[in-house]
Amino acid sequence: MKTVINTEKAPSAIGPYSQGVIVNGIFYTSGQIPINPETGEVPDGIQAQTTQIIKNLAALLQEAGSSFENVIKTTCFIANMDDFSAFNEIYGKYFISKPARSCVAVKTLPKNVLAEIELVATVD
Repeated sequence: MKTVINTEKAPSAIGPYSQGVIVNGIFYTSGQIPINPETGEVPDGIQAQTTQIIKNLAALLQEAGSSFENVIKTTCFIANMDDFSAFNEIYGKYFISKPARSCVAVKTLPKNVLAEIELVATVD
């Protein structure tokens, strides 16, 4: 059984997909980009964008009945590997349980943002 997760506290999907789904007690998010769901704006700079992404993920985790402590895997995309250290500085403040992670540089992200994160977590 699949449960679709949606919240107004994270940006709406910009395509034919869900913000997240729960299957067999595991929560999978779609990639979250740094759009502020209240204003539709994208903050400037990698650290501000990473912070907004984390806020969006936190809203989805809460809606799914999970938390950062339950995250088991993240996949991170950054537009410029020169931003890796600044990205990690913010990332490390929230993912203190140190889930498994992949992080890759990509040529372009939706809406030309600097980063995107998707995650997999258990549900309480």
